[in-house]
Amino acid sequence: MFRDITLGQYYPADSVLHRLDPRVKLMGTLVYIIALFVANNPIAILFITLCLIAVIRLSKVPFSFMVRGLKGIVVLLVVAGVFNLLLTPGETIFSFGIIKISDQGLKNAALMTVRMIYLIIGTSLMTLTTTPNQLTDGLERGLGFLTKVNVPVHEIAMMMSIALRFIPILIDETDKIMKAQMARGACFDSGSVIDRAKAMVPLLVPLFVSAFRRANDLALAMEARCYNGGEGRTKMKPLHYERRDAIAYIGLFLFLAAVIVMGVIL
Repeated sequence: MFRDITLGQYYPADSVLHRLDPRVKLMGTLVYIIALFVANNPIAILFITLCLIAVIRLSKVPFSFMVRGLKGIVVLLVVAGVFNLLLTPGETIFSFGIIKISDQGLKNAALMTVRMIYLIIGTSLMTLTTTPNQLTDGLERGLGFLTKVNVPVHEIAMMMSIALRFIPILIDETDKIMKAQMARGACFDSGSVIDRAKAMVPLLVPLFVSAFRRANDLALAMEARCYNGGEGRTKMKPLHYERRDAIAYIGLFLFLAAVIVMGVIL
């Protein structure tokens, strides 16, 4: 189960998407999220679907690997779909006792489910094609203008990078602890909800201890290397825009404009 989480993992490949500047991919993710919530009809959703398929093909990341990340949010998808289906007012198309399903509820449930699925796939695509170091540099350079108003951009970017890098590490650690406890007779997938919650306590305690130990080791390693923040630091691989990045920016804004037109006019 925990190995199905793809957020924060990096998939090495030689693709156009991997070679793009991280600032372009961060902007692309923002534009993609905006487009998802602007799209409110089947034509706009179909257009986003075709564009998402094209980008996945360009990334050379296996689709099966990317879809694995959806397994962890199945319950969230079901809950969001059911709430939208049953609690949205509109013209009733089906009723059974107190259960009433309206046409608008059916539309909202389908739209919300599709948006959440596409949101997970799209954001995972950014981390799968961008290393944590590139992501840190991209955030720092992209938000560099905020330093003029005393926003600690470098520290924020560093914290986000460390958090993303720790996700796959903690997933592996959780998997090891679960297997060790299952070998000693622990059971995590049987019994009532309360029994399963109680069974998670012996898992969380060693996981937190391991996380604090790793954080302490990281802090000591940074101090041993005389890390003192971003001021005055140079980059081994400075970021430079290239021709493909300019083409990607043009494509992004054309994509957003097309989705807005489809969402507003059609």
